[in-house]
Amino acid sequence: MFTGIIEEVGQVARLGGGSLVINCQKVLTDVQLGDSIAVNGVCLTVTHFDRSSFTADVMPETVRRTSFAELKKGSPVNLERALTLASRLGGHIVSGHIDGTGEIVRFADEGNALLMTVSAGQELLRYIVEKGSVALDGISLTVAAVSDHDFTVSLIPHTRDVTNLGSKKMGSPINIETDVLGKYVEKMLTGGQIARKPQNTMTLDFLRENGF
Repeated sequence: MFTGIIEEVGQVARLGGGSLVINCQKVLTDVQLGDSIAVNGVCLTVTHFDRSSFTADVMPETVRRTSFAELKKGSPVNLERALTLASRLGGHIVSGHIDGTGEIVRFADEGNALLMTVSAGQELLRYIVEKGSVALDGISLTVAAVSDHDFTVSLIPHTRDVTNLGSKKMGSPINIETDVLGKYVEKMLTGGQIARKPQNTMTLDFLRENGF
């Protein structure tokens, strides 16, 4: 379990043969074999480490579901160690299980902030709500706006400085993890049956009828 507050930006040293090697420093201070570290929002298990890097296994399913196929040697990646009971929950509950990827389609300056718009499929957008939380490449962000085909987040300078978002461009893929609470609520309200195709059944009347 993670919070979406990035601790460090590491660099890909090697990716291939079913493993990923990341050069880093801070997340290694108390690392143990078997620990979980989120890499661009993907929960990975440490299988080897030394003073300057750690190695994790990467399954084909992980590559298919995430933007890992775009990584190369030197790529910057967001890193976060797993949450402990003594940690502050500064972001929101992030599982490290990516729901899918989106594509950055627009940047727009707004005062000291930068608006970033990400296009995504309906299977992801159904769980993204205005002023709700979303994890992008593992970063806990607040949704500023949602449309039928994309959503926008507002980035303060600090977020751009301490994450890999400073290196992102229009067209860059990005990992998306939607708020897990929305998925549980949907499943309960539909009696455990999740529709294969997105349907607009989550209305105010529907919520009232079900006691919300």
